[in-house]
Amino acid sequence: MIEKIDHIGIAVSSIENSLPFYTNVLNLKLEGIEKVESEKVRVAFIKIGESKLELLEPLSPESPIAKFIEKRGEGIHHIALGVSSIEERIQEIKKHGIRMLADKPKLGAGGAKIAFMHPKSTGSILYELCEKPSKGEINNG
Repeated sequence: MIEKIDHIGIAVSSIENSLPFYTNVLNLKLEGIEKVESEKVRVAFIKIGESKLELLEPLSPESPIAKFIEKRGEGIHHIALGVSSIEERIQEIKKHGIRMLADKPKLGAGGAKIAFMHPKSTGSILYELCEKPSKGEINNG
């Protein structure tokens, strides 16, 4: 059902201020930065082994990340679990009584389909299901 840890999302106030720690101190590779308008965030993906760290910077005060930082400060926001057939995974998870933040996946960074489990159903941890597009879908989409 779950194939891997795809990435760990880290809420930051500023990607520019946070990036040197990851690239200069930890010597990790920045893969790219993009905006995800649906979530009102700017994200930076940093490669670490087979997984990634995703720095999440709010684009507006209404962004869920801005609200997270305001309430809890910068830090780990979510753990993304790599899956295939995300719609099927959502239905399987719901059969076990896990609430989803939305019943349908939406478009996330890099063209991935994403859906979040409600942290009240998962021991206070925000988990994201993440289905990456195939290479053909990336090139054609």
